[in-house]
Amino acid sequence: ERSRPNQRQRYMRVLALLSGGKDSTYAMMKCVEHGHELVALGNLHPPADDGREMDSFMYQTVGSELVPALAECLELPLFRAPITGDAVDQRLIYERTDGDEVEDLLRLLEAAR
Repeated sequence: ERSRPNQRQRYMRVLALLSGGKDSTYAMMKCVEHGHELVALGNLHPPADDGREMDSFMYQTVGSELVPALAECLELPLFRAPITGDAVDQRLIYERTDGDEVEDLLRLLEAAR
């Protein structure tokens, strides 16, 4: 059943971070179901972007080659960037760290802004 918003609920303009897999696609669909406005898609992919999976601590890369087709079907802008960092800072509380793959996400979001 569709959620029923209350008067205090705030809606957001959302960039959905898609890996090309079912979980990120489902999360995107739930955001829309809850009334948020999907305005763009984001994707971090292996540096070669040739469909081969890479061993990433943060990001699923299988299926990343499908994300441009999803963006085309949804008629949404797509922001893509290669994963260039590694899992440098694996502590529970993350601190900005040069060379960490989390910084790739930050750069992607800044580009989409």
